[in-house]
Amino acid sequence: MQSASDRHEYPAHWEADVVLRDGGTARIRPITVDDAERLVSFYEQVSDESKYYRFFAPYPRLSAKDVHRFTHHDFVDRVGLAATIGGEFIATVRYDRIGADGMPASAPADEAEVAFLVQDAHQGRGVASALLEHIGAVARERGIRRFAAEVLPANTKMIKVFTDAGYTQKRSFEDGVVRLEFGLEPTDRSLAVQYAREQRAEARSVQRLLVPGSVAVIGAGRTPGGVGRGILDNIREGGFRGPLYAVNQAFPEDLKDLAGVPAHRSVRDIDGHVDVAVVAVPAEQVPEVVTECGEHGVQGLVVVSAGYAESGPEGRERQRELVRHARAYGMRIIGPNAFGVINTSADVRLNASLAPEMPRPGRIGLFAQSGAIGIALLSRLHRRGGGVTGVTGVSTFVSCGNRADVSGNDVLQYWYDDPDTDVALMYLESIGNPRKFTRLARRTAAAKPLVVVQGARHGGAAPQGHAVRATRLPHATVSALLRQAGVIRVDTITELVDAGLLLARQPLPAGPRVAILGNSESLGLLTYDACLSEGLRPLPPLDLTTGASARDFRAALSRALADDSCDSVVVTAIPALGEPSVGEAVLAEALRSAAEEVPGKPVLVVHVELGGLAEALSAAASTAPQATPATTGAAPGALGAEAVPPTETGDPAPAGTASGAPNAVAGPDARPGAGAAPPPEGGSPAPTPAAPGGTTARGLTGPGPAGTGAPGAEEAGGQDPARASRLIPAYPAAERAVRALGEAVKYAQWRREAAEPGRVPEYDDIDERGAAALIDGLLARGQGLTLGSEETCDLLGKYGIQVRRALPAPTPDAAADAARAVGYPVALKATAPHLRHRADLGGVRLDLADEEQLRRAYTELVELFGTPAELRPVVQAMAPRGVDTVVRAVIDPAAGAVLSFALAGAASQLLGDMAHRLIPVTDREAASLVRSIRTAPLLFGWRGSTPVDTPALEALLLRVSRLVDDHPEVVAVTLEPVVVAPHGLTVLGATVRLAPPPARDDLGPRTLPAY
Repeated sequence: MQSASDRHEYPAHWEADVVLRDGGTARIRPITVDDAERLVSFYEQVSDESKYYRFFAPYPRLSAKDVHRFTHHDFVDRVGLAATIGGEFIATVRYDRIGADGMPASAPADEAEVAFLVQDAHQGRGVASALLEHIGAVARERGIRRFAAEVLPANTKMIKVFTDAGYTQKRSFEDGVVRLEFGLEPTDRSLAVQYAREQRAEARSVQRLLVPGSVAVIGAGRTPGGVGRGILDNIREGGFRGPLYAVNQAFPEDLKDLAGVPAHRSVRDIDGHVDVAVVAVPAEQVPEVVTECGEHGVQGLVVVSAGYAESGPEGRERQRELVRHARAYGMRIIGPNAFGVINTSADVRLNASLAPEMPRPGRIGLFAQSGAIGIALLSRLHRRGGGVTGVTGVSTFVSCGNRADVSGNDVLQYWYDDPDTDVALMYLESIGNPRKFTRLARRTAAAKPLVVVQGARHGGAAPQGHAVRATRLPHATVSALLRQAGVIRVDTITELVDAGLLLARQPLPAGPRVAILGNSESLGLLTYDACLSEGLRPLPPLDLTTGASARDFRAALSRALADDSCDSVVVTAIPALGEPSVGEAVLAEALRSAAEEVPGKPVLVVHVELGGLAEALSAAASTAPQATPATTGAAPGALGAEAVPPTETGDPAPAGTASGAPNAVAGPDARPGAGAAPPPEGGSPAPTPAAPGGTTARGLTGPGPAGTGAPGAEEAGGQDPARASRLIPAYPAAERAVRALGEAVKYAQWRREAAEPGRVPEYDDIDERGAAALIDGLLARGQGLTLGSEETCDLLGKYGIQVRRALPAPTPDAAADAARAVGYPVALKATAPHLRHRADLGGVRLDLADEEQLRRAYTELVELFGTPAELRPVVQAMAPRGVDTVVRAVIDPAAGAVLSFALAGAASQLLGDMAHRLIPVTDREAASLVRSIRTAPLLFGWRGSTPVDTPALEALLLRVSRLVDDHPEVVAVTLEPVVVAPHGLTVLGATVRLAPPPARDDLGPRTLPAY
């Protein structure tokens, strides 16, 4: 289809798939001589009005000369791009380079005229905006710096495309035509516009998959069993609100109904529109299914079929073709090899997954790349016994399998402004685009908590089926960078659920101060120790004794919450021995009502072997009719969570859950575990009081960008929304509760700091142009090189980083001459690779006051380690005493530019005590970088030592960050050691590596990952 151009080879790297404003996809590619018929067909479908706006006159058809001009390009001075769906044009854009006189020109002319034409049926989908981003990137690549466009005043849509793009513009009106001129260099505003459009488009594309109006299951069998039939039954039994269809080419022609669902042999036979197709056929049949779906107008696919990249090279190519095939029709894919998707919204009720039961509705969004882990997550949030049970349910669930198309980044875009999701939990086995994930995570975490556990951390390779970029960064570094972006990083699925349950239903703590109270002194002490281990500041535990009543608990909790000296409260509870466990309901009500009085502080419960406490506490917040509870026999998990009622289809509650809530209420003085009299016959417990005005204080969490208030009445089985938002999470171990609280404290601190992110300071002594010229000259020698000592000092000096020079000393006489040149006292160092920066091996002699000491030290080094040629000795002037540190910067091809800091020495290396930040670093981030290593107290006067000049150290970090950010050709910098003294610092060693920078797709136009 594509052939060589007039002057240059076809630029295949300009091809790209993009997501449009409505969530559909289109392919953008250069127009070639083979596109004449497509161009003519496209033009015939454009309205006369649109043609008039394009050519400023009636232009009913294209002449042969026009077709030739619009399909023959040199891909330098004349370029045309087309947006296509199903191989057919839906829009075109072209530029022609012009000179100062407005006539056609070649380089070095750097201005071009640009013109668009969008098919009327596709106007309003954001096609022109996407084409402008791509034609602008092409123009910059070809040396064009400005676009000019002439538009009729009535063509307001096209004027808006240009004015909304965010570029610096000049606008004039002449001869009845609006002339727009704008530079093509990205600006802060143009990038912000691009990111906002990206978010809306990708969120909409996921919404089309999670909120479909109609669904077809392709591959559903006639008999129960099998993947396709199982998903069909799950959708039907889950109560899906829209039309549902069963599709299987093996159905008899006279089969019209399958288990109450309309049955068809092909998607083409369905009269109505199909939004989403769930594909559960053998992999070899999928291409035919994709074609049928595309021709029928299906918007998205959930492919559960296996046999793709997870099966080897042949399957990997099959997966690539699947993505290309689906995108050609404007469809996005979840999968292949996916577990499925779930949306519990009352308006949707979609369970298009292999999960046999619909989870309870709630405020937690779940994403898992693994089906097995997805099952585990759903189970842990759903069950009521065996560890922490679900205090809240799920809003949406996506298990994407091989994530060939829709990824965690796309789902984050959807959750960002989803009003039904308050907390996002993600299990990731790989991160396909770390730069983008970090950017999206930072924005999402500023609105709602994002908790991530990463699997395959130590495997050294991505799981089968995942196409990801290689990273040279260790997992600890990646984890630190995610935390910098506001991600709550945990290590296990248990910790993921623990943190999610706390964040979903409690406000964020204002600080690390923790009050502890309960009826067990030992459990209180365990909680106290756990708080210290997590870096929290616990107050002395308050022991209420084992005889404490529910009223005692309530009074103690009320006092603790009202105390300004604490930011959160952990309640510990053990059962009263030898008494029946039927009175926990009143304890639950006591705790919940006390928490309502001061709703701005989080409350957690640690309980031991209170088998019915969670269900009893559920009843305390329930307004539904209550029945005798079923005991779970395992650790309960939620104070205030309602037991799971039967589903809307009449199915019983899942095994292992309570089928109802207790109907016995004890008096206010009842002890935990004490019996209580039943209510009058036919009666039910009195409803508990609501908070004033029925409002919920969410502390620092706040609403999401679209407003995330209390959940709907369907939450937690139909309980009151105001109460559902104040559920108290309970944990079977102090360590688990405190670990979750510790993560909440750190996240709250990040939220406060993110509100004032700091700035990247300007330095008057930085010579950016001089550094660029020096780098260009050095790179002219080759593609990658490590700079010599003089070159390193010159380049760093352009950014105000002074390196103390070391003079070579190949002989004792040369060492003496060098010492006289720099002045005594001096240091003599061996710089051989095996001895460099290893003072512990004895290759360094310090404070040599005269030539005699220098020559003696030189002889000792030679006797110990070999000849001078092997040692590579150097002489350097002594620096003021201080703390030795290390500053590093590296450009990772996947994660981007990273700045690192640590104390020098084997101990820090052995412990991995190094902190990291993404470049560019702000002044606040530089300060936190210095303070975030475990050995930071050594910089601030530990054990009576003199504090060192940390402001000078922070300034050095900022200068290194600026150097790497301004010049991506600087792919690695190491300053070691940097001696930080009480006044000032000295850089004693430095290495710099230059290379052509890795390609950055995050700065270019919006594109989907290439397949």
